[in-house]
Amino acid sequence: MRKSYLGHPPTLLSLLFLILLVVSCKKDPQVTPPSIEPVNFAKLGLYEQASGNNRRIFMAVSKLGDITTVNYGLVFDTGSTGMTIDANGIIPASMITSNGFQIVGDSVNVSGITITSQQAIITYGGVDGSIQEYGNLAYAKVTIGDGNGNLVTPRIPIFLYYKIVNPTTNQQLAAHSADVFGVGPGVSATSRKIASPLSYFSMANNVASGFRLAMLNSANFSSTATYTPGLLYIGLTPNDLNSSGFIMHPLTYNAIGGYSPNIASTITYNGQSIPGTILFDTGTPATTIIENNAATTNSAALPANTTVAITTGQGFSYQYTTSSNYNLTQVQNPSYSHDTRTIFSIDFFLSNEYLLDYTNHRLGLKNN
Repeated sequence: MRKSYLGHPPTLLSLLFLILLVVSCKKDPQVTPPSIEPVNFAKLGLYEQASGNNRRIFMAVSKLGDITTVNYGLVFDTGSTGMTIDANGIIPASMITSNGFQIVGDSVNVSGITITSQQAIITYGGVDGSIQEYGNLAYAKVTIGDGNGNLVTPRIPIFLYYKIVNPTTNQQLAAHSADVFGVGPGVSATSRKIASPLSYFSMANNVASGFRLAMLNSANFSSTATYTPGLLYIGLTPNDLNSSGFIMHPLTYNAIGGYSPNIASTITYNGQSIPGTILFDTGTPATTIIENNAATTNSAALPANTTVAITTGQGFSYQYTTSSNYNLTQVQNPSYSHDTRTIFSIDFFLSNEYLLDYTNHRLGLKNN
């Protein structure tokens, strides 16, 4: 989603040495152990769900700290960094006020969740609508996934919020209406201690930290959340990085957010080609936003049957055609949106695979 911020033991060795002395006159042929191909650290499924033209994928979270009553779906978001979750229904209601958490001193521990006194506001969205989460930096072990398959993170930093507000209307939204599982690279501007939950796992030798997202199953997007197994591969093998057909893009670094997922590209539509940077964002549920400095209106939808094409600086190419249900696209002028990035929506992931290499700071794209 678009996101901005405010704010051996000795005995065994001796025995082995004696055996070597006894058999030293005998030479056995050397046997080379079979090579073992590194494997991914883990593989999990995600939930797919649709509401009208809006499509979402969710990561199930089934435990937070020592609390086992957690059962929430967090938006799986390649466009932001860090996990955010509403505290309502997780910690005692007596600890939550309209102005924040009841904390004495620097922090408080509640059932394995440490809530610090460091406060922040996170804003998701853009000129077409935004939300704000008010909360605090917290730490906890998180069980991601559910009975279909799950994994426990180390104790990681997260953003625990106590209220969510529409800043335009000042209306407070329902609890857990915008829990986010942000898997982007870099760190959160809310706190440089917060990064993607998937980046904290320790990997085996020759397995890079990161993930690979398989092509989404368009048939599973319905009004009921549908579990799709095997969508998410955690940990990247040499085959993932070198032999699987992904075109790799080095990420650029900035002092505030660390490594950025925005990729330099050329965007073509309606007979014009414009330079731009693209964010491939599972957290944008419906409409791709093309930013064009030459746009004559603040925001205008491309009509159905319009062809849009992109070519990245590393040679990845993709083309789609707009329709009334898929690949909805708007063109905005950055002077209106206050954002120079072109944001590709979740529909991109219906036709392409995506890879993010945290170790080597690279993003991979693959047509499928």
